[in-house]
Amino acid sequence: MIPIRDINPTHRVPWVTYGLILLNILVFVFQWLLGSAQTEFVYNFALIPSQITDGIGPGDMLDFFSSMFMHAGLAHIGGNMLYLWIFGDNIEDAMGHTRYLLFYLLGGIGAAVVHIMTNPNSVIPTVGASGAIAAVLGAYLVLYPRSRVMTLIFLGYWIRMTVVPSVVVLGLWFVLQLFSGVASLGGPDVGGTAFWAHIGGFVIGVVLAKLFSDDPHYNELERW
Repeated sequence: MIPIRDINPTHRVPWVTYGLILLNILVFVFQWLLGSAQTEFVYNFALIPSQITDGIGPGDMLDFFSSMFMHAGLAHIGGNMLYLWIFGDNIEDAMGHTRYLLFYLLGGIGAAVVHIMTNPNSVIPTVGASGAIAAVLGAYLVLYPRSRVMTLIFLGYWIRMTVVPSVVVLGLWFVLQLFSGVASLGGPDVGGTAFWAHIGGFVIGVVLAKLFSDDPHYNELERW
């Protein structure tokens, strides 16, 4: 199930969402241009759980932010920016530009903390905006549970474009992360998807959505 776009109009131009997408793309291009020096760049600015648990220094605090704008490949950044493009504009619309940016950064930091708590001794660099974007998805579920999402559904060779309620799209996404996260507990320290960062970010988004929204009754403005 791949979301393509939501059917949920906005009232503000999502400048912060546009800026975040642009910044992620620029950092990704910069990484690519580094060539062989990219490995050193990643180890300097990615989040490495074992370095944090050994003792947080000023440089480690910076890694919480810098790692949010780095990605491991084209598919990684493509998937993340697709979800941010689809769901970020409505959350920015509900929260306003400044609150939304603060919410996004808090979601990313919180997701990183959860990842560290579940992988405290990992020496693998963690990069990506997915923790912060997961917070956006959690907030969308709270504020727009009945909004419709145009979605590509794959069942073997059968492919269909259909409209699905956001509660189904985002609910299934979270359940998948939760099952995968539980299955990964106690496993070897290998690279891959940081499921617990996704889970942590999503839960943070659910908890903070109404607090950061401009209007506590914003969900009443939701369109079918």
